[in-house]
Amino acid sequence: MSAVPAGVLSGARTAGGVTGRDAAVLAPRARLWPSLAAVYRAQLSRARVARIPLLFVATFQSVGIMVMMRGVVGGGGEARSVVAGASIVVVAYVALNLLAQYFGHLRASGGLDHYATLPVPPAAVVLGAAAAYASFTVPGTVVTAVFGCVLFGLPLGNLWVLLAVVPLAGAALSGLGAACGLLAPRPELATLLGQLGMSAALLLGVLPPDRMPEAVRLARDLLPSTYGVEAYARSFSAHPDWALVAGDMAVCAAVGVVSLAAATWAYRRAAVR
Repeated sequence: MSAVPAGVLSGARTAGGVTGRDAAVLAPRARLWPSLAAVYRAQLSRARVARIPLLFVATFQSVGIMVMMRGVVGGGGEARSVVAGASIVVVAYVALNLLAQYFGHLRASGGLDHYATLPVPPAAVVLGAAAAYASFTVPGTVVTAVFGCVLFGLPLGNLWVLLAVVPLAGAALSGLGAACGLLAPRPELATLLGQLGMSAALLLGVLPPDRMPEAVRLARDLLPSTYGVEAYARSFSAHPDWALVAGDMAVCAAVGVVSLAAATWAYRRAAVR
């Protein structure tokens, strides 16, 4: 086969009136942050109708747990663990459980094909959806924390710590939830994994660690949300050790980066199938 002259290729590009340079201008490469913001807004708009039921269920569940535990534990460190753990359970319910179900359904229904046709990076899809779902946890977490402090007689002065704990714990749990939903072969299995993860966050985060067997404590150390629980629980002390609080938050941040990266890889893997 003879080589095609360069002039023929050039004429073919310009025959439609659009040169290669013009095409690049008309379809620029999508950047991460604008794409992430667009996906985030779209997810917020999509889930706006279900926002009130989600907040009610997540908050009511955590408040009920604290009321039940009020007759079991007294004050001091146990009360701090219960309030901090119940507050983070709101994050686990939405960011881990519901996000696993969402991505599991999206994969099974072919919704990933829609995102694959959009000029957005895979990381923007995962991060945008995770951020939207984590945003729903903020009001419920604050209400749960305030109710718990009043119920157990804990100070309200350090509620601002939640402003750092919620997004960091939410990032870690959102990445795990998204990865479970994207890697599960069936949506039913994704729902099961999300429920198991939320149950682990509930049992290992709410129950005081001093009453746990040693083997359960080791399992507790593997769950990233427990570091958010510890960070918030330490802030109730009269003289908090802020270095330890920052260390727990750093662990949440590191796990969040790893889990979101794993979710992005899982998205690429699922989208090409």
